[in-house]
Amino acid sequence: MRGSRCRVESLRCKECAQEYPLEARFVCDNCFGPLEVAYDFSGLDAAETRRKIQAGPQTIWRYADFLPFERPPQTALAAGVTPLIKADRLAERLGLREVWVKNDAANPTHSFKDRVVTVAVAKARELGYDVVACASTGNLANSVAAHAAAAGLESYVFIPSDLEEQKILATGVYGTHLVAVRGSYDDVNRLCTELSFERDWAFVNVNVRPYYAEGSKTLGYEIAEQLGWELPDRVVVPIASGSLFTKVAQGFEEWLDIGLIKGDLPVMNGAQAAGCSPVARAFADDMSVCRPVRPDTIAKSLAIGDPADGPYALELARRSGGGIEAVCDDEIRDGIRLLAETTGIFTETAGGVTTAVLSRLAERGDIDPAERVVATITGEGLKTLDAVRGSFETYEIEPRADAFAEAVEGDRVVA
Repeated sequence: MRGSRCRVESLRCKECAQEYPLEARFVCDNCFGPLEVAYDFSGLDAAETRRKIQAGPQTIWRYADFLPFERPPQTALAAGVTPLIKADRLAERLGLREVWVKNDAANPTHSFKDRVVTVAVAKARELGYDVVACASTGNLANSVAAHAAAAGLESYVFIPSDLEEQKILATGVYGTHLVAVRGSYDDVNRLCTELSFERDWAFVNVNVRPYYAEGSKTLGYEIAEQLGWELPDRVVVPIASGSLFTKVAQGFEEWLDIGLIKGDLPVMNGAQAAGCSPVARAFADDMSVCRPVRPDTIAKSLAIGDPADGPYALELARRSGGGIEAVCDDEIRDGIRLLAETTGIFTETAGGVTTAVLSRLAERGDIDPAERVVATITGEGLKTLDAVRGSFETYEIEPRADAFAEAVEGDRVVA
């Protein structure tokens, strides 16, 4: 083997393959295509790499050979290695043989965004930035504020002004500069893109985005490792920008390429809210690009009307034999309840979207009952409490046994 570390080569345009130095840059000067990190994995021996991973830390840095650093950085918060739970009762309810739930709400700030922010903040420090910032629909705001605080960096977090109160509170507590913008996430993102040219800041999902996106690959790595170095048959992933969806698949494909795992890329199903479903609409209309929409959904963490990676998500869904579905707000609420009642996992609205799409696929017969299916849950339900308000009954009684029997049990005789 050429060495225990692979070589991080460059930033490379996904459209024209033009290469650039490993700096804070996110768009190609030649064709304005998005940039991504390019690696040389040819020197990695599969058996030795597997041993190294298994001996590594219980964080995403166990996969350091596949992340954009010459050596694993030191980070203050540990992200990754979240539970993969065999959901037998959910499978039974859906009429499927084997369903697993990847619960990324178990990360430090209770969403998968800790994966991408861990990588982005580490790269920002390596590049010499003292200030980190982001445009966010909520979960990223929580994560950037927390990781910046732990790393001793100043931070600025830009959010839509109508964001859920729980996510605002869970961001401001870390001492960040919290800026609520009157407009949609797309308005916030345009503002941050403009500011990225005027401020010497690391905007994690703008000028540091190529590195930030790499953190999502680790979710794919973990699923394969936790399944005993095997691939699932199908994965259901929520889609906002489309980056998570495509990067999970990239993680699988990288490990297939070097021989860490065997088989074929799983069927990839994307999940969107009907009130913000540009990728699902494009898939249904057999288009290769997404028409921007104005979001109107309870799933605010997925409310990106002009998704940057939409075309790549469409291509992935089609070549994997999957698809992209959209579910309405009532279905999202039902998905939250279904997951909670069968697994004990309380998910935010994005996870309700994922579960609702999984349920629809099963009901429609799109999933072979013999398949091994993984549903990715990207955030904690305590962040979106309004979504379940009024969805269950509470009995209020006097502190007497007869009051309990009358109100709760009615005429039923208790043995």
